[in-house]
Amino acid sequence: MKPLVLSALICCAAPVLAQEAITYPFNGSFEDATFSVENAIVGQGLVIDYVSHTGEMLNRTAGDVGSETKLFDAADVFLFCSAVLSRKVMEADPMNIAHCPYGIFVADREGQVVVGYRSYPQGPMQEVQALLDEIVQEAVAD
Repeated sequence: MKPLVLSALICCAAPVLAQEAITYPFNGSFEDATFSVENAIVGQGLVIDYVSHTGEMLNRTAGDVGSETKLFDAADVFLFCSAVLSRKVMEADPMNIAHCPYGIFVADREGQVVVGYRSYPQGPMQEVQALLDEIVQEAVAD
């Protein structure tokens, strides 16, 4: 196989590792932001499956991995699915399972609180992204 063709195959076969996050500033405390996000998710008729306390884990394990860097004062990720949207996007492409569950995060870095989510690929997943954006905008407006 010619080197150029091999390079093209390797390039196209590699997963996309970098994902952009869409964030909105929250005018209030971390606790107020998490409460607002939880209410906005539940207000959509969705069930939160799990809350990952990512900030606590990173702070607790920093020394174990040889780091002295404090990334967040606090950070949580709310994980949930929508039966309606999940079915719709997976009927369009069953491999959209890779994007489930959906997550909304709240992060506090030195008093600057943000709420956000990862961006999704073009196509059917944009409907999920629109739902996440609606939830986040409702949360930051409270």
